Amino acid sequence: MFKNCLKKIKNYRNTDPVSSQLAGEHVELSGDATKQRQMALRAVVVYPGLTSRELAKECGLDRYMLARRLPEIKEIEKGELRICKEGKKLSLTWWPRKKENTAS
Repeated sequence: MFKNCLKKIKNYRNTDPVSSQLAGEHVELSGDATKQRQMALRAVVVYPGLTSRELAKECGLDRYMLARRLPEIKEIEKGELRICKEGKKLSLTWWPRKKENTAS
């Protein structure tokens, strides 16, 4: 389940300032991004259907880290928009991706 979290990815846009690009490369090369993706994936598996801010409260994780890492994880998917119980604004929910049935 966690194997895709281990892949190094480009986590910045070409239009980001150089300082942001360097920070993105550093967090990948240091292994911190991989660890963060693993924590984020576990949070979604344990608490499916929550917003990043709700996940942060439930798990004690930084909500900005979660907001950066959640879209990078292939094992989860975006859910419906709803009012976040923490931020009181329309927010995206996150769910474990449904496994595809490959048996015929």
